Amino acid sequence: MVTPEDQRRFAVEVVRRLRGAGFEAYWAGGCVRDQLLGRTPKDYDVATSAVPDQVRALFGRRRTLAIGAAFGVIAVIGPTAAGMVEVTTFRRDAPYSDGRHPDSVSFSSAEEDASRRDFTINGLFYDPSEQRVIDFVGGQEDLAQRRLRAIGDPRHRFAEDKLRMLRAVRFAATFAFSLDPSTREAIAAMAAEIHVVSPERIAMEMRRLLADPSRAAGVQLMLETKLAAAILPEIVPHDEPERRRLDDTLARLSRLRADAGFPLALAALLYPFVAAEGAAAVCDRWRLSNKETERVDWLVRHHAALLEARAMRWSMLQPLLIAEGIDDLLALTEASSSAGAAAAAHCRSLLAQPRAVLDPPPLLTGDDLLAHGIPSGPQYKTLLQRVRAAQLDGAIHDKIEALAMVEQWIAESGKRKAESGT
Repeated sequence: MVTPEDQRRFAVEVVRRLRGAGFEAYWAGGCVRDQLLGRTPKDYDVATSAVPDQVRALFGRRRTLAIGAAFGVIAVIGPTAAGMVEVTTFRRDAPYSDGRHPDSVSFSSAEEDASRRDFTINGLFYDPSEQRVIDFVGGQEDLAQRRLRAIGDPRHRFAEDKLRMLRAVRFAATFAFSLDPSTREAIAAMAAEIHVVSPERIAMEMRRLLADPSRAAGVQLMLETKLAAAILPEIVPHDEPERRRLDDTLARLSRLRADAGFPLALAALLYPFVAAEGAAAVCDRWRLSNKETERVDWLVRHHAALLEARAMRWSMLQPLLIAEGIDDLLALTEASSSAGAAAAAHCRSLLAQPRAVLDPPPLLTGDDLLAHGIPSGPQYKTLLQRVRAAQLDGAIHDKIEALAMVEQWIAESGKRKAESGT
């Protein structure tokens, strides 16, 4: 298991080894930003004057992976608890013809490397040996001003990779930063161009945005910068009732528990605007996994199912309570309103019952019906469902009563068919 302490220790060691071999080397990007913001970095990247072959020679081929050698990226593998550190050679990028990767790279200086990055807060370097920040792009001031600003001309930065527009919104929301005016204007002007980005990459950013506690602010920024119209037009309001619905939705997103996962947050965002089929269409558009799609579909389909939990027959409520997604459904219900919070609390008290009470074994199986002389066929599913409902509602208590009920239903069905002449 990777630990933050071991990660940091190994990242220091990587810089120390490179510096000891005569190369320039610094921590780079998000780990520097997070450290300056008082956050624990999730991982560490190192930028260096050493070229890929020199990095591999220094650390050994068994401990390195050429994950992006053409772009100057080598992964250095540390102890199990430290994970790995990506070591990237200082570089300058050629034009981005595909809107994602530079056509080629050439190795350069630290200053040129900083200038090709996306945002100033991600363009900082840090020397862990001397404990000093190296800032060529004004990132420290932007951190102090809590401002998200593209490096250089924002339109040029976004033309290189259109996904950076959505990343700008996510970073601004996550860190509660303001968007620099020129950066905001560039996003609004170019938002429609994000359609050239692959659905998978858009989905990855949306996972990060909606899984973060700042999700409501992120969605609001998407709307303000016109990215929502390009990525998720279903939520864009066109009249006053829709605006009120959107306001309610943003408030509900802000009430979701901080650790709410992506499917839960996406369902909370979508259900006021689309039915389950529409939610599934969004999932398909973003090419989400089958598991994610099924969870979003189920939550949207049942978003209001627990609101009347106290008045529901047990045979209707119990299947929801034992469903795989019940924790998400309870969280969605809690966030909906004060009445929803009360209904969720009631459901949680029911879930505290012993498993044998909450989900007793079925009284009958298909084998029991067959042994009782009932021909197999599609009617088995209906019969077993009706028996299960009767069991849960306390109308029957054992197999004898269950089989008697089945016989009664079959007799009544036969009588109706005879009366109708079919």
